[in-house]
This record gives sequence, C-alpha cells and structure tokens, in this order.
Amino acid sequence: MKQMKILLVCAGGMSTSILMKKLQKYSDDRGMGDQITAVGLGAYEDVYRNYDVILMGPQVSYRVDEVKQTTGLPTAPIPSYDYAVGNSDNIFKLAEKLVTDNVSN
Repeated sequence: MKQMKILLVCAGGMSTSILMKKLQKYSDDRGMGDQITAVGLGAYEDVYRNYDVILMGPQVSYRVDEVKQTTGLPTAPIPSYDYAVGNSDNIFKLAEKLVTDNVSN
C-alpha cells in the first residue's frame, strides 16, 4: 500500500497526540513512511485537504457524519478499545480499509 497521510481528530488534540506518536513509531519501525497528524475538532477544516483519511477519537465519534460531509474524505471513528490501548495494528488496518474502499468506489 502507498504511504498514507492520516489525520487524527479528537476533542482537543491532547489524548490523540499520544496516539499519534505511537502510530508514527509503528509506521516508522515498519518502513511505511506514513504521515500522521493530530488536531482538535476545531482545527480539522484548516488542514484536511492534505490528508487521505480521517480517524476520529471515540469522544467525538458523534461528529463523524459531519466531518465526512465537510471533507469528502473517508472518515471513521477509532474503536474505543483500540484507541484506549493504542492498538496501532488495528488502527492502521482501519485506515487502510477506508482508503482502499474509497479508491474502489
């Protein structure tokens, strides 16, 4: 799979920045070269054009449809458990599936 640019969106950007570092390390350790950025809900509209996929923290998952409509990008909430434990493998699988499904549509 080609390199992905993943935008993580949460309430304020704090908890997701911890996850962002973990995901970036996972990507770097595997030589994937992905770019992962975390922003708060109030900032995604300023930067989304530079990304392939948006993953949202569980605490803002109620806004998924709005973000999807606003950006036109594949967007999904990160499952609560994967978010809480920082399950990079599952989170990357989710991102890859969203990008792949979007390309085939």
